Amino acid sequence: MMSKRKKVADIIDNIRRVFQAVHEYSKKAEKKTGLTGPQLWAMKILADTAPIKVSQLAKSMYLHPATVVGILDRLEVKGLIARTRSKGDRRVVEIDLTNLGREILERAPEVAQGLLVAGLETLPNKDLVCIADGLSQLVKILGVQEIPPGLLLTTEGHESNRESC
Repeated sequence: MMSKRKKVADIIDNIRRVFQAVHEYSKKAEKKTGLTGPQLWAMKILADTAPIKVSQLAKSMYLHPATVVGILDRLEVKGLIARTRSKGDRRVVEIDLTNLGREILERAPEVAQGLLVAGLETLPNKDLVCIADGLSQLVKILGVQEIPPGLLLTTEGHESNRESC
C-alpha cells in the first residue's frame, strides 16, 4: 500500500505536470499563431461548428458568454472571425471564421483546453465525480472558493448533480 507521503508527492507532481502542460501548450500556440490558448480554442470550435451563436460557443467552451464575447472581440480586431446577423432571425448574431482565421488554424497546434474538455467528456460519470470532488478539495485547501474561475474551464450555469466518489 502506498504511503500517505508518497500519495501527497504524486498529487503535487501531477498538479505540476498539468500546469506545465497548459503553459507549454499556450506558449506553443502563441509562438505559432500569435493567439492565446482560449482564442485558438474558440477558433477550433468555430472551424467545426460555425456559423454559431455566442451562447452556443460559450456552452461548448464551458465559459460564461461574457467571457467568450471578450475573446471574440479580440479575434474580430485581428480579422480572424466575422459576426453577421442571422438570416432567419435578425436579432441573432452568428460567428464564423474568416479566410485569414482558417489559414491560421491550418498551422495551429492543439490547445490544452480542448484536449482537457475532449478527454473529460469521454469519462464515465463516476470518474468525473471523483475528479470534481478532488479538485474541490484542492480549492478548499487553498481557500480560494470565492475566486471566480478564469479562462481555463468553468461550470458556471451548469446544474450540479452531486454524487460521491
